[in-house]
Amino acid sequence: MVRREVSFISRGEQLAAWLYERSVKGSDPLTPVAGACVVMAHGIGGTREAGLPAYAERFAAAGFRVLLFDYAFFGGSTGEPRQLVDIGHQLDDWRAAIAYARSLDGVDPERVAIWGTSFGGGHVLTIAAEDDRLAAVVSQAPMADGMSVLRVLGPARLLWLTRHAVRDQLAALRGRPPVYIPLVGPPGSEAAMTTDDAAAGYKRLVPAISTWQNRFTARVLLRFAFYRPVALAGKIASPLLVCVCDRDTITPPEPAALAAERAPKGEAKHYDGMHFEIYVDDLFEKTVADQTAFLAHNLQQ
Repeated sequence: MVRREVSFISRGEQLAAWLYERSVKGSDPLTPVAGACVVMAHGIGGTREAGLPAYAERFAAAGFRVLLFDYAFFGGSTGEPRQLVDIGHQLDDWRAAIAYARSLDGVDPERVAIWGTSFGGGHVLTIAAEDDRLAAVVSQAPMADGMSVLRVLGPARLLWLTRHAVRDQLAALRGRPPVYIPLVGPPGSEAAMTTDDAAAGYKRLVPAISTWQNRFTARVLLRFAFYRPVALAGKIASPLLVCVCDRDTITPPEPAALAAERAPKGEAKHYDGMHFEIYVDDLFEKTVADQTAFLAHNLQQ
């Protein structure tokens, strides 16, 4: 397998990406899936090296090209302020990544799939609702309904998060430095995600040398209630696989399953795990096998 550093432009920012391709030299018995490409990105606050290379390598081993990118303001991509979560910009990043993948030599523009996880799992639902040329869509543990995420937080945490979100938004309007909050923390701490699996689970995905930072701009939380990718699921014409973590207390499983139900070509696969358990060990093996089979079925000529 070959992994190359590439880049493309989104709203004037240079997005960093890895392009995976499987080498077919020597006696490799596998035949690459000519022309097929899978575009991938992470969830809120995530960078490409945080657990996603394991998926990209499996998809590349199955014969697909894979484009794994960092959102603007994160990781190896440009953009200031750093760690800015901007829903509209991230959706444009997806559009730019798909356009770049379709422009690559040897890629069939009609055989491009998208894969997103957590917050990115919601983004791929949104993008698929507007782009019926996509050959397949994989949405893993998606943030399918922002209001459902807010409901599980409880009044005290919701108040704390809202206070910081308002401070960050006011700082932005006044041209002042951002107000950051931790992305993950242990139960009872002051962070966006404090479930039993959050801190240890997320940090388990991050390699020793990484661009990942445990913080993000709080202002995006003011927009969560209005971001409901599940509402668009009925418009998704492409084959859709939604991987649902049945014990997920960060992105509740019910809206994820509903998105699969509403999509004309949707299917849901359920896994007995919490939000961060799907990236590792046996649950990862089950999930990536299901995803690879789904992609192979829909990306073959």
